[in-house]
Amino acid sequence: MPQGLKNAPATFNRCVTHLLRSVLDFAPSYFDDVFIHSRAVDGKSEVEMHKEHLRRLFALMRKHKLYANLMKCIFGASEIPVLGCLVGKNGVRPDPGKVRVINEWSTPSNVKELRQFLGLATYLCKYMSNYAGKIRPLSQLLKKDAAWVWTADCQQAFDAFKQGLTEAPILAVADQDRPFHVVCDASDFAIGCALMQHDHEGRDRVVYYQSRQLKPAERNYPVHDKELLAMKHALAKFRVYLLGSRPFVVYTDHASLRTAIKSPHIGEMALILCGADANAIGVARTSTPSSSLLDDVRSAYTNDADAKQLLDYFTAPSDKSRQKLAKHLRARVHRYRVHNGLLLYSAVDDHELKLRITYEYHDAPTSGHQGREKTFLLLMRDFYWSHQYKWVRKYVRACKVCQRVKPAPFSQAPLQSLPTPSEC
Repeated sequence: MPQGLKNAPATFNRCVTHLLRSVLDFAPSYFDDVFIHSRAVDGKSEVEMHKEHLRRLFALMRKHKLYANLMKCIFGASEIPVLGCLVGKNGVRPDPGKVRVINEWSTPSNVKELRQFLGLATYLCKYMSNYAGKIRPLSQLLKKDAAWVWTADCQQAFDAFKQGLTEAPILAVADQDRPFHVVCDASDFAIGCALMQHDHEGRDRVVYYQSRQLKPAERNYPVHDKELLAMKHALAKFRVYLLGSRPFVVYTDHASLRTAIKSPHIGEMALILCGADANAIGVARTSTPSSSLLDDVRSAYTNDADAKQLLDYFTAPSDKSRQKLAKHLRARVHRYRVHNGLLLYSAVDDHELKLRITYEYHDAPTSGHQGREKTFLLLMRDFYWSHQYKWVRKYVRACKVCQRVKPAPFSQAPLQSLPTPSEC
């Protein structure tokens, strides 16, 4: 094939893929690179299977007159470089050379240097959870007409990314014979998701991380819509892995999305994005926080004066130690308890109390009978109970003042008689 043809790369890649199609199960190719992976099967060791695979590949290359450069070949390695990362039997990890470049990167002094840093960082973002949220202070500097001011938040985000990439987990290689599950979450300014899979030892492994920042209009979405947007983003990004008839589960921390999958909108979206029946997608609400998050909560107690007093009291509870508590803690210490090093607070589930609180945030003169979204946002700043949004929605819908005074969202046709036709 002569050099310089516009379609030469695609034609060459298609040719190699077609000629090596019979060994595609253990020797996938990418342009002029062929990657052979072997595992023990039917009593044969990994080395024996690897030799057999090499013989089959070389015989096929000899048949079609394909040549390999011996100086560029790697045989019998437990880990090989593939497209800027290292792939081995334990999974996929970023190239140490690129990680070293990121760690040694000096603080950017202008927009051009920041774009160079984020260009390499974006290439490695699949190894880091919540990438979009971590670099948000940096991406704000790239906006049009934004003044270049390197603040403490920018430096913290810069250091946090480098530290997170150094501690990035080894990603698992996707196995199409095992079911996948997706974990998604949303914050006030970003959404993120992770494609996960259990390995042959039953461990929960991450296959891919994805995240992006919310657009200005999306930041105004209510909480459940942001969670739904994160689920939609996950289905779109992981479509190539989720294609097929095998069911998969989406884990989210918003209980209302359990029934969202039954809506026509999500059913149609699931069919378009991943070619799956919506009934084959399960939505589960995560109720157990991760161990790392619980450790962060325990470590934060050392900086909280009230928490330290309560933990000291529950270590050896007595009337004498209770008198040492602050006055505002002494009156409600009976509502606290300690479980596995965590300080828990028991809230009273009182229907009348909920009505009184909601009345102050909706019906009071200072509240002004706001809609359900604004009432919920005001209420959640100071109070929480289960199914709080559903409670507020029913309360606002039953408010007689709102139903009588609030204008209708659409214009009604005037009441008038229909014209009588004079001619046929």
